[in-house]
Amino acid sequence: MFNQVTIIGCGLIGSSIFKRLKKAGSIKKLITYDKDETVTEVIKKDKLSDEIFDKPSEAVKNSDLIVIATPISSLESVLSSIKGNLKNGSILTDTCSVKKRVSKIFKNVNLKSSICIPGHPVAGTENSGPKSGNTDLFQNRWTILTPDENINEQDIKKVSKFWESMGSKVKIMTAENHDKILSFTSHLPHAIAYNIVQTSMANDDKTKDEIIRYSAGGLRDFTRIAASDPIMWRDIFIDNSSLIIEGIDKFIKNLDEFKKAIAEKDSKKLLEIFKKSKEFRKSIVEAGQDTDKPDFGRK
Repeated sequence: MFNQVTIIGCGLIGSSIFKRLKKAGSIKKLITYDKDETVTEVIKKDKLSDEIFDKPSEAVKNSDLIVIATPISSLESVLSSIKGNLKNGSILTDTCSVKKRVSKIFKNVNLKSSICIPGHPVAGTENSGPKSGNTDLFQNRWTILTPDENINEQDIKKVSKFWESMGSKVKIMTAENHDKILSFTSHLPHAIAYNIVQTSMANDDKTKDEIIRYSAGGLRDFTRIAASDPIMWRDIFIDNSSLIIEGIDKFIKNLDEFKKAIAEKDSKKLLEIFKKSKEFRKSIVEAGQDTDKPDFGRK
């Protein structure tokens, strides 16, 4: 598949990738780089990489595949720092949750001798850092690739097979379609979660303490979502802002209708909303995106 792979950024996603690669033993040489020295120390201690560099430009030399697993706000500077040392014909991909912006950055940096195939493994947890990475993070999850029309089919297949070796199912789509879908499946839920937490926090100390003490499953799940990496989510809300705002506007409209049904004690309308929501949940389970086990299948 690839003889030498470089992972730049060794947080949850990056570390899960190199842990899976080390376990499989499918790569001849695995190289890592992270700007955080404490992250590098963890990788050294656990012997998770064949070689660790303190400069991204040195880390990419002779690599066939470079996976950039940093926040999108760092992507352009990373690409600028490595472009002079890339091997001819090397493939670059990323793990960012917004793809239209990534495609634009790849084009602006103009990596003439390399192939750029944006990617997004739709997997993760609220935890971050190399200790949070695990070999099964991508198992049976989708990875979406958004290559430009001029990218060679064989190169797309190489990256697809790479993600399939991670345990992923791979889907090819346009960057525009990716950002629209993810604005509803991921970005809007996070916006709601952050605001539910904000609302819960906006009480007096006694009430807030009792909310925390007696948190039910619903609030616990929202706080789990809201505990995700702050820098990554700041970047997502900035870079996919128009579609997220569109989703929030739709949400506000539906919330107003829901509020009206409660105020008017409209049992027919409330039952209609609840039944449709229950059917939607059933569809997600049937699609294999979750299980119907207690606690949503999470351990």
